[in-house]
Amino acid sequence: MRRFLWILLAACLLPATAHARLASGDWPDGAAISAIDGQPVSFESRSPFSPRDIGQGEARNPMTLASGQLFLPDRASSRDKVPAVVLIHGAGGVRYGRELTYGRQFAAMGIAALVVDAFAARRELASGFTERLLNITETMLVADVYAGLRYLAGRGDIDTDRIALIGFSYGGMASTYALHEQIAKSLAPEGLRFAGHVAFYGPCVARFADKRTTGAPYLMLYGGQDALIDPERCQEVLADIRAGGSQTDVVVYDEAYHLWDGSWRGPRRISRNLAGCSFEVSQSGLVRDRNTLLPMLGPVTRRLILAACVTDDGYLIGGDPDIRQQSNAVLGRFLARLFGFPLSAEAG
Repeated sequence: MRRFLWILLAACLLPATAHARLASGDWPDGAAISAIDGQPVSFESRSPFSPRDIGQGEARNPMTLASGQLFLPDRASSRDKVPAVVLIHGAGGVRYGRELTYGRQFAAMGIAALVVDAFAARRELASGFTERLLNITETMLVADVYAGLRYLAGRGDIDTDRIALIGFSYGGMASTYALHEQIAKSLAPEGLRFAGHVAFYGPCVARFADKRTTGAPYLMLYGGQDALIDPERCQEVLADIRAGGSQTDVVVYDEAYHLWDGSWRGPRRISRNLAGCSFEVSQSGLVRDRNTLLPMLGPVTRRLILAACVTDDGYLIGGDPDIRQQSNAVLGRFLARLFGFPLSAEAG
């Protein structure tokens, strides 16, 4: 009997201990997560080229079978539903040291993680870095994350009210798009919404004429040495989001390059920089380039618009474990508040 009580006590304390670690930034790594495997999953999505194409028939909004990997905590069940995060990658695709490692870490801390791979679902459209930016748009990424939200909500072992979206770089743009109510209601008319949105070093390219958000809180993180980020435009985007009804937090790591949470120790130069791009999304979903005033109607006009605003100056990437631990703590506290986990005094 005494042994049973000890086992029961340990089972009750384990989630609390894992949740406390979430906010500390000292996340499980190495051998502690090496045995955690993600399971391949697929779910129905769509491939709208831009917001104006959402819901406009098969030609403009074709059916797509989205794919990803799901990392589940051991205790997840219909009787013990767990919170979750949806992770969406950057233009380089899903990385072992970033999305897949985060997925394992979250599962070890009692949070389910769905790593969406928007490029794997659309290999016929593009394979290289530049082709992906031209043909697999941020709107397609947004369609996949809402499809992923719907998939998680239908599982039975996930707490539907506690699912957050985390995007990296190109995926950070998608996370910001997804926060806007005009996007949310067109992709999830049944009312499913993310509990919070996070953008890791996402370029602040687009502003919405309809500033209304879903009301979910928004966290932006970027590096002070990241030439892909225009701080002034990011402040404009943050002001729009606050005006639209969401609380915002922004954290700048002065010495960080782009992709500080990656496995490549930097700095290393990436040749294309779209910091000069500036879009406006109308209430009808039409995307217009604010530099040339060209409307983005399809691949041809997107190519023209990007040719005018993307430069060869490039930007530097570089992993930094110390900054990653700091951003882990910031992200952990944000999620702990969203999910109702207790925060220790040390965690803030």
